[in-house]
Amino acid sequence: MPDLPTSLLSRIYAKTTQGQQEIQARALGLTPLARRVLVLVDGHRSGKDLAAFVPGNDIEAHLTELLTRECIAAVGLAAAPAPAHTPATAGHPHDPFEDELARLPAAETRGAKDLDMARNFMTNTVNNIFGHHNRISLLEAIFACQSSEALRQVYPAWAHALETNSTGKKRLPELRDKLFAVL
Repeated sequence: MPDLPTSLLSRIYAKTTQGQQEIQARALGLTPLARRVLVLVDGHRSGKDLAAFVPGNDIEAHLTELLTRECIAAVGLAAAPAPAHTPATAGHPHDPFEDELARLPAAETRGAKDLDMARNFMTNTVNNIFGHHNRISLLEAIFACQSSEALRQVYPAWAHALETNSTGKKRLPELRDKLFAVL
């Protein structure tokens, strides 16, 4: 295999035999987030792609743990991003949820009350659609946001989560409009 860059985010990962066995047996005692990352590893996603599924958490720590335990292996490099991305879409240029944020007023125009309202709205929608004690990492990421800009970075994960549920998917346009009033 050619030399890989030092950044874990630019590598593409695949499950090893050990990783596939861990999904079935849960013998290694992985943390819930490390296990989530392991489940999502598919031989096509880079570390950067996987980071979107654990917003607000250190993806490199989870990847390091999985690599150390030989659950995953680097199988290639992610394609270099196309130049000239705007900051709002640099992470995933074709993610429509990130593109939606471009229509919002500047994050610094939002006050502390707006931030609290947006954070509470996102938390309540997750709890109402998925039930309490579900989507914990998403709820933790929402709660950890101390600025509107940080909460906007969690928005795509929130929207993608809602899209996985039939009720959430149906109500997403309405919920997004309500959220955008304060986000």
